[in-house]
Amino acid sequence: MHILIIGASGMVGQAVLLECLEHHSVTQVVCVSRSQLPQSHPKLTSLVLEDFTAFHTLDYDWGRVDACFYAMGISSVGVNAEVYYSLTYDLTAVIADHLYEQNPQMVFNYVSGQGTDSSEKGALGWARVKGKTENYILNKGFKDAYMFRPGAIIPQKGIRSRTAWYNAVYWIMRPFFPLLLRSKNISSTTTLGLAMIQTLRHPGDQKHLENPQINALAALP
Repeated sequence: MHILIIGASGMVGQAVLLECLEHHSVTQVVCVSRSQLPQSHPKLTSLVLEDFTAFHTLDYDWGRVDACFYAMGISSVGVNAEVYYSLTYDLTAVIADHLYEQNPQMVFNYVSGQGTDSSEKGALGWARVKGKTENYILNKGFKDAYMFRPGAIIPQKGIRSRTAWYNAVYWIMRPFFPLLLRSKNISSTTTLGLAMIQTLRHPGDQKHLENPQINALAALP
């Protein structure tokens, strides 16, 4: 499998990248990010793009790619509503449009979040925007698409969040990780990355995946 990862510098993106590089069924990985990734691997091609609205300018044959794992996003906390909408919905739509034009047979996996509002009518602005983004991707016409809605995620294999206070909380909670991971409602970065890959190996009818579904999918052979 040939995988495109967008947002590989974040915690979820790091997890997806690591699992793709380790998984026997993934033969090539291309990452698009705003700066050069620190990883070096025979499978990995890293493309730098400072302005993602210019995604169409990248010189790459997207027709060879089997799936896009889209893990790029920002928190709505402290962010102007218009800016959040632009960076969440508008930017994702621009990239999805170009990829669909180049390769409609691609699988598109989008990392959303627990509490996303598919009706686009709820009280929480961020949830409505995420829901609109999910709906756009699901209705675009890709070969397949899955909306990942993780809640609590425990980092593994040295993966760290870009948010300092998250890392502080993880450090305090680390002794409890083995106990927490017994819950079907909590995922690890490893299971999240594996579940992304498994959507290509084990396609399913359920398109919105929260922690229990993510864990179950990752556990498939």
